[in-house]
Amino acid sequence: MKLPNRNKVYIPRNKLLKYLLSETHPIGSKKAQFFLQIGFNKTNMRRLEDVLLKIGRTNEVKRVRKFEYGINYAIDGTMKTPIGKIVTITSVWFVKTVKSRPRFVTAYPV
Repeated sequence: MKLPNRNKVYIPRNKLLKYLLSETHPIGSKKAQFFLQIGFNKTNMRRLEDVLLKIGRTNEVKRVRKFEYGINYAIDGTMKTPIGKIVTITSVWFVKTVKSRPRFVTAYPV
């Protein structure tokens, strides 16, 4: 199964800047350590965004978790990092209703 409305996936800019690449965010800092270690940072954030969007648009959904306010979809994918490594990550996307645009929630190493 593919992500519903996958052609409309989006990532709020602050989700990358102030969460996934933030070394000071209470939850995101652990993820930031991973992404910074493999060469992603605030100067090449667009590259990370492009890879995450591609995973959301093209890869198969691995897990679905329903909540009172919507559904989270976990999608695994591989990416080539700025330091030349190939890593596998899980990205999570939130869909509020059947017609909603999938919004990026988080990503972490598999």
